[in-house]
Amino acid sequence: QVQLVESGGGLVQPGGSLRLSCAASGSGFSNYVMTWYRQAPGKQRELVAGITPAGTTNYADSVKGRFTISRDNAKNMVYLQMNSLNPDDTAVYYCKARRYAYAYWGQGTQVTVSS
Repeated sequence: QVQLVESGGGLVQPGGSLRLSCAASGSGFSNYVMTWYRQAPGKQRELVAGITPAGTTNYADSVKGRFTISRDNAKNMVYLQMNSLNPDDTAVYYCKARRYAYAYWGQGTQVTVSS
């Protein structure tokens, strides 16, 4: 089993940057596909970015070129560097770990982009 704790959210002005972190506890972190999702008020949760154990990444079209996902298997951490933020990025951001049929979620961290 994996426990996930997100951090790094907050209030940022349009055009600004934030770096989200997701700390994982439990065994086998390096074998998990790690994904960031987000959910804005009144909207469905959507995939933002993912990274495989081998380091292959994928991104939602809306964040390509602005967000970067990375992982540090030695530290059991996954990160989401978010640049050029705009109000449409406002949401609760969740970290997810998946391996085979097992999936684990963090509690989320709020990101608000506003002037």
